[in-house]
Amino acid sequence: MEKICHFSLLIVLSLSTFGPNLVNADAQRPAPPPIFILGDSTADVGTNSYIPDCHATANFPHNGIDFVHSRPTGRFSNGLNSADHLARLFGYNSSPPPFLFLHSLKYGLQLGIYRGVNFASGGSGLLEETGLQLNVLNLPQQINQFVTVRKNLTAALGHESTKALLARSLFCISTGSNDIFVYFKTRSTMPKEEFINLLMEAYENHIKTLYSLGARKFGIISVPPVGCCPANRLLNATKCFEPMNDFARCFHSALDKLMCNLSSELHGMKYALGDTYKMTIDVIDNPRPFNFSNVDTACCGHGTLNAEGICNPTANLCSDRRKFIFWDLFHPTQAAAQLAANTLYGGPTQYVSPINFAQLAAEN
Repeated sequence: MEKICHFSLLIVLSLSTFGPNLVNADAQRPAPPPIFILGDSTADVGTNSYIPDCHATANFPHNGIDFVHSRPTGRFSNGLNSADHLARLFGYNSSPPPFLFLHSLKYGLQLGIYRGVNFASGGSGLLEETGLQLNVLNLPQQINQFVTVRKNLTAALGHESTKALLARSLFCISTGSNDIFVYFKTRSTMPKEEFINLLMEAYENHIKTLYSLGARKFGIISVPPVGCCPANRLLNATKCFEPMNDFARCFHSALDKLMCNLSSELHGMKYALGDTYKMTIDVIDNPRPFNFSNVDTACCGHGTLNAEGICNPTANLCSDRRKFIFWDLFHPTQAAAQLAANTLYGGPTQYVSPINFAQLAAEN
């Protein structure tokens, strides 16, 4: 795609260095695990830019203003997102690239898959119908892309080596927020408990499908306090919209139980569950220790709280993006995403349990 050609060139130049014998630059450390990322815009590193007629893209300014050469890459951020920061914490110089980018290259699905692949698509959710009107990739479609990657790994490495590689890989999933957004946007009359159960049924099916394909280590990122996003504050006179936050809290509680049950049911499965609700609300309630000063306004946008219009070339742009939690109507800034990734990677059990992402990677 012409709009992200610079990003594409960067990946092309790097592909030849990735292969089945990838090692960390520090010879004393083991090679980082491959990372396969699924989910929504919080982890999308350019997927939607490759989808024709997609209505949820970020490959235009001011997005990417703090990325290399200030170029938009399709990330819903001023720079890097949580997927990028997690990849760096695990020892990679850059994130695993989008599947659709690799698919566009002649040898992309042969050379570029050994360190992992990003399938996340902004606007998607746990339910197949979430994001349908935006023409994005739902989770079943993302999992189908992983099936293609798995076939290519098996062709190159053989069945047993692929099985071993996938068993030590991390499968990071960040999803659920958009399902809650749609519930409120459509003014659904389904009782909250019934809706949360519906989401958990979908989550269980997705986890079991990935498990059947060889996934064993799951880094799960729960739903943050979505009622505190700038766009949703407009529903409550600039204060956090608590009905939506209540759904987020219930989502995490149900997901915690689900993952515990699945780890007992599925032999060899291990997981780390990030409570991004608590992680984020603690910063919103007491931002100064985390070096933030603005917790309610979008750095880039239009109107009240910069939340009445998307981040685009004509939007208002804050001067010190390091002080803002929110980049646009819904998404965190690079600084907030880095704090979240650091907490997921090495944080205490109050934020990520039963183990953190670093401990998950170290599990045999």
